Amino acid sequence: MRAWHRSISLWRRSLQLRVVTTTTVFSLIVIMVLGNVLITRVRDGLLVDKRQASLAEASTGSRTSQEAIDSADRSEVGVYDRLVPDLVRQLSKGGRAEGSKDVVLLRGPDVSAPEAPLGRSSAGADVAAVPPDALRARVQEQAGQHWTYGEVVRDQGRTVPVIIVGSPVQVPGFGTYELYFVFPLDKEQDTLGLVRRALLLAAFGLVVLVAGIAWLVTRQVVTPVRMAARIAERLSAGRLEERMRVRGEDDLARLAASFNRMATSLQHQIRQLEDLSRVQRRFVSDVSHELRTPLTTVRMAADVLHEARGGFDPAVERSAEILQTQLDRFESLLADLLEISRYDAGAALLDAEPTDLVGIARHVIEALEPLADARGSVLELASPDGPCVAEVDSRRIERILRNLVVNAIEHGEGQPVTVRVESDDDAVAVAVRDHGVGLEPADVSMVFNRFWRADPARARTTGGTGLGLSIALEDAHLHAGWLQVWGSPGDGCQFRVTLPRRQGEELSGSPIPLEPLDSARRRAAVRAGEPYRRVGAPGGVDA
Repeated sequence: MRAWHRSISLWRRSLQLRVVTTTTVFSLIVIMVLGNVLITRVRDGLLVDKRQASLAEASTGSRTSQEAIDSADRSEVGVYDRLVPDLVRQLSKGGRAEGSKDVVLLRGPDVSAPEAPLGRSSAGADVAAVPPDALRARVQEQAGQHWTYGEVVRDQGRTVPVIIVGSPVQVPGFGTYELYFVFPLDKEQDTLGLVRRALLLAAFGLVVLVAGIAWLVTRQVVTPVRMAARIAERLSAGRLEERMRVRGEDDLARLAASFNRMATSLQHQIRQLEDLSRVQRRFVSDVSHELRTPLTTVRMAADVLHEARGGFDPAVERSAEILQTQLDRFESLLADLLEISRYDAGAALLDAEPTDLVGIARHVIEALEPLADARGSVLELASPDGPCVAEVDSRRIERILRNLVVNAIEHGEGQPVTVRVESDDDAVAVAVRDHGVGLEPADVSMVFNRFWRADPARARTTGGTGLGLSIALEDAHLHAGWLQVWGSPGDGCQFRVTLPRRQGEELSGSPIPLEPLDSARRRAAVRAGEPYRRVGAPGGVDA
């Protein structure tokens, strides 16, 4: 089976193998058909020539035999007993080379006199067994010449095809005898075998030649394609200076030149984007750091105003409260920007240790219950009785869950929010399910984009900074895990984070299905009594 799978894999991967094999197979089919037609024509031609010559020779022999019998002196005693053997012997030697045919003379059914001459055969075989019964019946019933194909066993036990020609001969005074000429077809058979062997040898040489030509032609076409594939792989690996070698001025040379121009353009654009990205990251990092000092000063002054707001008039008191709230948002935005800049710079580190994710989920729920109460939502935890332990950075996992739960509360429209924790032998998963407005299919693929919001018209005074889900995604990837979302308009959303139990292992599945068990689609399938197939959920995306 492994050899079969390797062959199938080689067939799928090698264009040259498919072209050469297909060309060879079709060439072999055409050669076989043409060879069969040619062999058939040669065989028919040999048989027609042999049959015509045999009938003419047999006709001459029959006429000569009848004349010899008619001219015999019947007054002599035993004249036919001497004439018949001599006649058979002379007929077998006459015409072509000696031994080229056998002659058989048999008594007819109306010859019953005991003194009538006996049948004779030039081959000395059992004369009665040589002509087939069907041929003898035609010779006995109808005048003229009759023939058929047959087989004769030679001395070495070799079966030889023959043409048997028969005709009646009248022996005066005794009745009708049957004269048969047996013409062997061994020479024609040898000739046909020689032609067949020559055709097979020519066919083999032609197939090898066609396969070689196909291999050579496809090699000239496939080699530049393979080179382009290797160069493309190197380009995708970051070796942007790689280029194809241009030879000649044909179509493949123009393809190589176009490929090189495309690679040069991509290299230029990628370097521009890298420079721009580097400048942006540096700008975000520098601005985030530089803003912390004046923000600290403003925070100190705002804290003083906020503590003394009781002595202000209502308008100034309200302004102090708004200033405090917006400073909190500003500090949160700066912290998120600094975290994003660490990920962009590749400076994020993972401090993993065995941690119970049920405990982290419970801690997050307890911390966010006041926010949920203010929005009218109820936080529920669904977890197994035992712990769900994985090697994770507890600070980052807690931040992921806090972002997901806060997002569910803000978009849950006062409906319950369920946090589910499950595990298996290889992975631990946490799913956060809300029953709010959900997501449109077009919005699902952008939910993890930085600063993206499902409702662009929503004021920036509500909700988070727009970086929470992006940071959560980076935290999940840092653990070699998945962060995925399912959403349906009017049916809410479910975010699922899946983490390997041990660092360094790859995920192959998740203990929790991406589409929740209480989704409208599942409920509709259950009500309709239809079997539900677990396929890609509408609105689900693997981030």
